[in-house]
Amino acid sequence: MTVVSSPSIFLPKQTEIVSSTITMAASKSISNRALIIAALCPTPCHLKNLSTARDTLIMKALLAEDGGVLDVQDAGTTMRFLTAYLALSNKNKRLTGTARMQQRPIKILVDALNKLGAEISYSKNEGYPPLDIKGFGQQLTNELSIPGNVSSQYISALLMMAPVLKDGLKLRIEGKLMSEPYVRMTLRLMEWFGVNHQWEDRVISVLPQTYQGREFTVESDWSAASYWYSVVALSQQGEITLAGLQDDSLQGDRQIAEMMLPLGVQSVFHENGVTLTRVPREQQEVSYDFASCPDLGQTVMALCAVIGVSCRATGLESLRIKETDRIFALQEDLGKLGARLIEKDASWELVPTKELPETTITFHTYEDHRMAMALAPLALRIPLVIEEPDVVHKSYPGFWDDLAIAGLTSTSLHPNSGSSPVL
Repeated sequence: MTVVSSPSIFLPKQTEIVSSTITMAASKSISNRALIIAALCPTPCHLKNLSTARDTLIMKALLAEDGGVLDVQDAGTTMRFLTAYLALSNKNKRLTGTARMQQRPIKILVDALNKLGAEISYSKNEGYPPLDIKGFGQQLTNELSIPGNVSSQYISALLMMAPVLKDGLKLRIEGKLMSEPYVRMTLRLMEWFGVNHQWEDRVISVLPQTYQGREFTVESDWSAASYWYSVVALSQQGEITLAGLQDDSLQGDRQIAEMMLPLGVQSVFHENGVTLTRVPREQQEVSYDFASCPDLGQTVMALCAVIGVSCRATGLESLRIKETDRIFALQEDLGKLGARLIEKDASWELVPTKELPETTITFHTYEDHRMAMALAPLALRIPLVIEEPDVVHKSYPGFWDDLAIAGLTSTSLHPNSGSSPVL
């Protein structure tokens, strides 16, 4: 039985997986956007297959909360979307979160909302949560500029509010747009609920409109699927079918299917989802731009580190301001394997390990769900311990149980027990 309630879990080294069908969890990115749009819609929306991820549960609960202080905990998307949503609510609210959340910048979004006519101030440190939100007065402008290379969630938050504004919004994106598929996801969801837009050159325009209540089914999560690509790539045999995934997806992380082909995984799409199988891997060096899919960076880097493939990467800048500094976290944990992640001039080079250690390696997740899930598949090459396994609840609550279905079982470790499993 898989246990995830202890401070760490042990995964013994295994070389192959049990061919299995895994029913993928719903996308939290789509779920959280749909919840905000439904809250802005004057008529009921019927949302089906909402994510059970902690971030989505927090979003749903806080949208229904009447209290004066709303705690997003560690949910970054929830913090950014609710900041914009509450700015239009004309209710006095304080929006706060964990210690790490209070270190994640939000000044760009707050400045933009205040220029529109909101009244948002900082209760502790300038530019960071907690936020005191006093609502929205008169709209002061319908034109804003915002940098595209920081967080696409700022852009999505403003766009979802745009049709509710009296004068709508023209949003100019300055510089390179990171995570563009997430912005397009937001706009496609807005279209589903009756709101149109124009995107010409660097300007996205949304006129005043009314969201229309409709039924909507959330698709399965491609970000979560990425870890299964790593599992198949590392296994000597066995295939995995991921039920529920769509080839024609709203999600930018759908790109993992093409990215993993040179790393030894083939995707065969069918009516029920996609089946992953191993194929010969010939390349010893790959190059990827993660600007549109930064959440895939940890999965690809961890995989390349242990299969002897050098990886040159760009587009990882936003990893610095995620649940942890993911660049630092990768450098630390992959360094335990003898791999190196070298940063130079806004690009990164992953130098793989020459020889994997034979002893059990303990990975620290830095309270980051994607660190835990990106590193867990490495149990197909080395025995390992994952600290703070509960962090997966943020986006993929059933991760450890699904791994067990495929034969990668984990064992709970008692506190202070070191690297030995409890038998």
